[in-house]
Amino acid sequence: MRILLVAALLAGTAAPAFAQTVTDAGAPMKASGTVTGAGTPPAPILTTPEAKDVWTHAEPQVARVTHVALDLDVDFATKTLGGSAVLDILAAPGATRIVLDARDLDISAITDEAGKPLRWTLGPKDADNADIGSALTVELAGASRIRITYRSMPGATALQWLPPEMTFGKKKPFLFSQGQAILNRSWVPTQDSPGIRQTWEATLRVPGDLVAVMSAEKLSGDKGELLPDGRRAFRFRMDKPVPPYLIAFAVGDLKFKTLGPRSGVWTEAPMLDKAAREFVDVEKMIDAASKLYGPYRWGRYDMLLLPPAFPYGGMENPMLTFLTPTIVTGDRSNTDVVAHELAHSWSGNLVTNATWSDSWLNEGFTTYFENRIMESLYGKEQAATYADLDWDVMSREIAAGGGQTGAVTRLHGDPGAGEVDYTKGSNFLRMIEHTVGRAKWDAYLTSYFDRHAFQPQTTAGFLADLRERLLKGQPELELSLQLDRWSYGAGLPDNAVHVRSETLAKVDARLAAFNGGGPASAVETRGWTTQEWLRFLNGIDRRQTPARLAELDKTLGLSASGNAYIQSAWFELAIANRYDPALPFLRRYLSQIGRGLLVYPLYKGLMKQDEWGQPKARAFFEEARPTYHPSTAAGIARIVAAGAAQE
Repeated sequence: MRILLVAALLAGTAAPAFAQTVTDAGAPMKASGTVTGAGTPPAPILTTPEAKDVWTHAEPQVARVTHVALDLDVDFATKTLGGSAVLDILAAPGATRIVLDARDLDISAITDEAGKPLRWTLGPKDADNADIGSALTVELAGASRIRITYRSMPGATALQWLPPEMTFGKKKPFLFSQGQAILNRSWVPTQDSPGIRQTWEATLRVPGDLVAVMSAEKLSGDKGELLPDGRRAFRFRMDKPVPPYLIAFAVGDLKFKTLGPRSGVWTEAPMLDKAAREFVDVEKMIDAASKLYGPYRWGRYDMLLLPPAFPYGGMENPMLTFLTPTIVTGDRSNTDVVAHELAHSWSGNLVTNATWSDSWLNEGFTTYFENRIMESLYGKEQAATYADLDWDVMSREIAAGGGQTGAVTRLHGDPGAGEVDYTKGSNFLRMIEHTVGRAKWDAYLTSYFDRHAFQPQTTAGFLADLRERLLKGQPELELSLQLDRWSYGAGLPDNAVHVRSETLAKVDARLAAFNGGGPASAVETRGWTTQEWLRFLNGIDRRQTPARLAELDKTLGLSASGNAYIQSAWFELAIANRYDPALPFLRRYLSQIGRGLLVYPLYKGLMKQDEWGQPKARAFFEEARPTYHPSTAAGIARIVAAGAAQE
């Protein structure tokens, strides 16, 4: 995901140890009644202490889900999904029950494959974290397949139902899901843990004038099957075991444009040509990624460009990456987001963090891999520009998190570390590359992805593999890498690698002149990419006069910029100086953009401005809240509440 995990979901730690599969720990489990995918055996379950997922009620060492079959009606009138989930179960000898995750599901019946009712209980909601939901315990009575008949609730946290006015077309509604980290349990009753991989299939019935897409192989064509009642049915299949947060779908007035033999883009008609132009290099990206670290194993790589309410830059749903429209700026300067989500096809989707305490294994690996893709396609300097900006972000995050002793700056153990997982994690891998040499490092990573394909992983497991496969017999080299300090320690080790960009150095010269009192008119911005704009705007001295801000805005057109990144950075500066003329633009921006990366800093900034900013933050949030995904709204609510508590 680019960027970043919902901070609200993030809690829980685990002690480091090497991982093993459940079959290493005891008797083998009883086989399910169906094959898990096209001849694919169930993925292993890790059973060592650091692999215990504190965000699931599941007991996978007793009984686990191997396959999910969904059959659902999409009801825009009630904002619910209704139907059934059939679960294939792999149980240990003597197991009598299976424990699933559910959040606010209206369950009407649970039966075995023959239709015989099974006893079940739905426990209370988790008192400490509402997102964890409830334990759904089903007495198996010998069943290896169960059917759950249920309906999601209108407020399901994974789903955002958009009225026509919040879409690009303005005529038809839109629905999409966002499962990471643990939101899918609000519409799929399963074991919602990244360490419990499952194959799946689905049938979705939708209004006849809409199209459904999912993160899986299409079995029913782009237009689906027309039903007698005027609706359309769409069928999908994922025959590779994936973590359940990657089950995703969208329904809307969607059109498709082919970009290459393996790729294309889905979006609403007004954005189709723009998106196709922006993402034209995707086939080259697939080739570059495959050349770096092994074959692309998912068949197609399509993209879905969503309405502005989408809460993230991108989401790596297999075969169908979800993308924010804020990256479509006309100059392809933000296609690093596409490279990032593509890289997740190896790091995250192929090899997955077993728990969210090790989310850096997904995001740090992917950020490093993304940069290598960009270097392969666009050269060392463009890759250096992205890496240099990541260094800036990492430095700010570590400083804000307590510096060299801040617990939230660790990679392992604090899922709330946010961008540290991306930036410090990628720098960790870059440091290894620079120390051992690119050729050896690339050979190791290619082997790593292949040997651990379709399996969960932990920090301890990765380090053990690294020591065995790359560093064995080289104690001095291993010592120089400071592996444990990087993985488990706070702050930034002294062997971190800062890649410096010549492009950004030129921006820095103009920034220094401006900060020294030079006129805004002397800042030559023609041809700047988003990254150059961000370097400049984020580097402006935070204390500015109203006249200086007015000069800057008038000269550079910041408040009315068509680039959402530029606007967000500008609004941060305006808020820090209580610059009233920017407020009408800020208010409109917060109601139009749902991407957390861009709006969270603005609410945080407002809440820091006491009597000037806090009432505005509350008013803007009250107005904009209906436009936000539930996870974004929850994150902003916490920002506003935390600021109020400090009054």
